[in-house]
Amino acid sequence: MTDTLAFLQVDVFTDRPFFGNPVAVVLDADGLDGAAMQRIARWTNLSETTFVLAPTEPGADYALRIFTPDRELPFAGHPTLGSARAVLASGRVHARDARLVQQCAAGLVTLRVDDAAGKLYFEVPAWQIRPVAPGDADALARALGLEGEPPHFEAIDVGPVWLTAALQDADRVLGLRPDMAALEAISRRLGVTGVTVHAPRPAQAGGPWSDSPDIAVRSFAPAAGVPEDPVCGSGNACVALQRRAGGQSQDYVAAQGEAIGRAGRIAVAFRGDVIEVGGAAVVCVEGRLRIR
Repeated sequence: MTDTLAFLQVDVFTDRPFFGNPVAVVLDADGLDGAAMQRIARWTNLSETTFVLAPTEPGADYALRIFTPDRELPFAGHPTLGSARAVLASGRVHARDARLVQQCAAGLVTLRVDDAAGKLYFEVPAWQIRPVAPGDADALARALGLEGEPPHFEAIDVGPVWLTAALQDADRVLGLRPDMAALEAISRRLGVTGVTVHAPRPAQAGGPWSDSPDIAVRSFAPAAGVPEDPVCGSGNACVALQRRAGGQSQDYVAAQGEAIGRAGRIAVAFRGDVIEVGGAAVVCVEGRLRIR
């Protein structure tokens, strides 16, 4: 095994560097064990670090292991897109019929490569939705600083499990100042990744973008070592599932990261029974990672 491995840092859900959510991607990582991967992920201190491996499942183009600073995840959205951009940019993998297949702990995940639009999309993997008990919903509302009747929370499992709820408007979403210690305690007790909230966003242009996103989203995962995820693919997958269950199945664009100085854009497409979550991704750092 070599002393260094190819390393990229990719900004996801943006076509402009430093406005999205970065993921660290370590290529050719077959010689690393899980403990070494976790140490590296803790050191990069990003919301996720991924390790690209040779696939072992028929039909997969590559395998991926995904780590937060303190745990391994079976699947996560922005690391999936960022890692796909990394393997394409490095020439490790080439799309076949505008498709890639990623092997991860959640199974095989299909990605669509839209070169014309400069975007990558992943298909939301197998999912489950279950209700949140009223007492837990009350506790979540208090931890988020919401007053009055708590919103309708659902535990949505797409690999990561997000307690997901729609709020009345984008101002309410962007104005949240959560009690992170309380959210962490609730998340650990319920065995979930964190909390994702969303709401309609009024049509307006401004800031570094000239678009007008349809909804605002925020995701909090202090139990996973990520107090606020700047732009969260799996959280947005849960939002899409909740919206579709509520009868909303039109394609849309979500904005995430505004509350912490980012400007992520997530494109969601409904294709029959399939939901695709995607966006742009740009390589910001290329180099070698010294591993011993």
